[in-house]
Amino acid sequence: MKVVRLVILILHLGVLFLLLGTLLNAYVPPKIFPWFNLLSLGFPVLIIIYCIFTLFWLFSWKKRTFVFMLIGLIFMNPVQRWVNFSPGKKETADLKVISFNIKAGSLGASDIEKYLNASNADVIMLQEAGSKVSVKGMNVVDKSGILKVFSKHKIIDSKELIKSDYETNNGYATQADIEIEGKIYRFINIYLEPFKFEKGMIRIDGVKEEDEQKLKNIVKRLIPVFKKHQDQVKSIKEGIENSPYPVIVMGDLNSVPNSYEYYHLSEGLQDAFVKAGKGSGTSFHDYKFPIRIDYIFTSKTIQPVTYKVDRTIKRSDHYPVIGTFSLNN
Repeated sequence: MKVVRLVILILHLGVLFLLLGTLLNAYVPPKIFPWFNLLSLGFPVLIIIYCIFTLFWLFSWKKRTFVFMLIGLIFMNPVQRWVNFSPGKKETADLKVISFNIKAGSLGASDIEKYLNASNADVIMLQEAGSKVSVKGMNVVDKSGILKVFSKHKIIDSKELIKSDYETNNGYATQADIEIEGKIYRFINIYLEPFKFEKGMIRIDGVKEEDEQKLKNIVKRLIPVFKKHQDQVKSIKEGIENSPYPVIVMGDLNSVPNSYEYYHLSEGLQDAFVKAGKGSGTSFHDYKFPIRIDYIFTSKTIQPVTYKVDRTIKRSDHYPVIGTFSLNN
């Protein structure tokens, strides 16, 4: 039994160091060391294993249980970015926004259009928008064909933060300054460089040599995209930091919580899911593995009231994320 406990202790410490590695994404950019960003993809599995090992020590009546429990508190905030149960808010919402990657409406543009028209949202941001979907009675910014911003309110100005050249850069970001009740807010719509995985590329079939090659190919595709994201995040950060107005940042980051992209795009802002979300934040449902890659971040003067991942509509490989906010602060 002592040997078993020693092996579990070594494994537990190993998982702990891997989890600590995900925290370093706040400081180490992918161009210097991309492997920390790779670890962020496995955070849900790593934290579950860590908890199982901690329970093992608890039922073994070992004092080290309390050490691992105390260290585990470090990961409370990172866990909240995946699964959260925030208390109800007393504020009254006066702004409703939707962020939705619609996959160019390829799975049902008419259903998506009906959904958006019935949403009664103030601002709608679409990624992979295509040309098939429109929303009645709303002003629109459509500079790239990939990103669209619809608004019930007056759009004062708009600008592209990232322009794709299709060969070396396939990320997009736009900003739109919108006047709401006499005050201007900057809305930033994001679609970071996609990984372009197909299900067959990541499906593990149980054939050792083929599965090993698939894993190598996955890593080879992930690392260069992480590095592209670093440059794209820098361009978007300039739009956020130079804004004279409160900002609301929405979109498909193609990055999970606790990643470099998450830490740096949310810096100085608040994650609406962490503040007002309940349950799982998973928004990409094409794979069985839980993935949250769609977000709403806001300036701290904008108070999140509710946050919802709407799983009732499955006309894309993403679910829409819906946030309501109080602007009267």
